[in-house]
Amino acid sequence: MIKNIVFDMGNVLVRYNGRKVCEHYLNNEEDLQQVLTGVFVSPEWVMLDMGLLTDEQALKQMCSRLPERLHEAAALCLRDWDKYNMWPIEEMEPLIRELKAKGFGLYVCSNAAIRLKDIYRELLPAVECFDGVLFSAEVKCMKPQKEMYEHLFERFCLKPEECYFVDDLPLNIEGGRACGMEGYCFADADVTRLREALLKL
Repeated sequence: MIKNIVFDMGNVLVRYNGRKVCEHYLNNEEDLQQVLTGVFVSPEWVMLDMGLLTDEQALKQMCSRLPERLHEAAALCLRDWDKYNMWPIEEMEPLIRELKAKGFGLYVCSNAAIRLKDIYRELLPAVECFDGVLFSAEVKCMKPQKEMYEHLFERFCLKPEECYFVDDLPLNIEGGRACGMEGYCFADADVTRLREALLKL
């Protein structure tokens, strides 16, 4: 019997687009693409999500692959990404409240940098309905590693077979399934279809 719904954060509860902060600081498309790739499509970005680098360490390595003229823009984008790259998916709020009213435990399990711990309450729709939040940087591993799901279950005293996982990436759903937690891939971002699936549980 499913008692708990576990949500990913990015592109499930919150829209995420790394380009947004780059557009704020860069007008030239070629420069924008270089910074976007250098910052947000980089091994350092993954290591930030895993809590293995500080922002300062990450920026130094990111800039080593960028021309010097783009170092300042890269620094600004890394400093301010949380202000521009994310915003709540408003259609999720009534669904979250409905699930809570039906008695489900609600949790977040997200690959995210440590700074999200300080600001997630401003981003999550119906944030007061959630019973627990786990970010990858806290535990220095990330989905789809089995250790990430094991941290989730242990921290919140959850049984995998009583949990149902919603993520936008099939690989992460498979990672949860390998640990005994079934799930739903929200790749199409269709909230109506997701609602139908969850309310059948």
